[in-house]
Amino acid sequence: MVRFDSPLIQAVLIQRYKRFLADVKLKNGDILTVHCPNTGAMTNCAQPGWTVLLSESTNKKRKYAYTWEMAIDNQGHWIGINTNNANKIVKSALKQRRIIELAEYNQITPEYKVGDSRIDFLLQGDGMPDCYVEVKSMTLCENSLGLFPDTVTQRGTKHADELAKLAKAGHKAILLFCAQHSGITHFNIASHIDVKYAQAVAKAKKVGVEIICYGCNFSSDFIELADSIPNSD
Repeated sequence: MVRFDSPLIQAVLIQRYKRFLADVKLKNGDILTVHCPNTGAMTNCAQPGWTVLLSESTNKKRKYAYTWEMAIDNQGHWIGINTNNANKIVKSALKQRRIIELAEYNQITPEYKVGDSRIDFLLQGDGMPDCYVEVKSMTLCENSLGLFPDTVTQRGTKHADELAKLAKAGHKAILLFCAQHSGITHFNIASHIDVKYAQAVAKAKKVGVEIICYGCNFSSDFIELADSIPNSD
């Protein structure tokens, strides 16, 4: 669970621009520029007029005091905008043994260096094979189908290749999608957006990499990992 230091502040989105910035309008009419912690295309996640939820930093030296954490679309679906939260959500769930496939692991090492890359988590447990887990935040939703990526991702392809190498070497390797969109009921790889990534994931799966996805529960106080979401294949 990612618990915010204080309840998030509601505003209305005016526009997102320059990737890392967004203009919003508070309830009192004030217009603010806030930090947008998402490098993706944010397709179907950033429509002007939507409700957005902001956290306020206690660091007075920050140029932008507010961070855009979540959005609520016109159908009432909650969307986790801050991709940095995905690893925090998963780490908390790992500690609480809430991920069924990984419940027997009790040692968690974040940002474990493997070759030229860093894998999000190395998991270890008594009598268990080492398990390498890479986490991706999924927010693109089309008719309840969660898709990743929402833009071309060379970094994601590199991570899929790294997981494949680990699986070939006999290790347990998992690609875990954290679906930060409450409207997602099933998921798949967005091959129409990034063919190379889709090919890399398909190859990884063939050599033993497990592909799993979990949804999230949202509120203005916290985000936590929810239930497993099935693949649409």
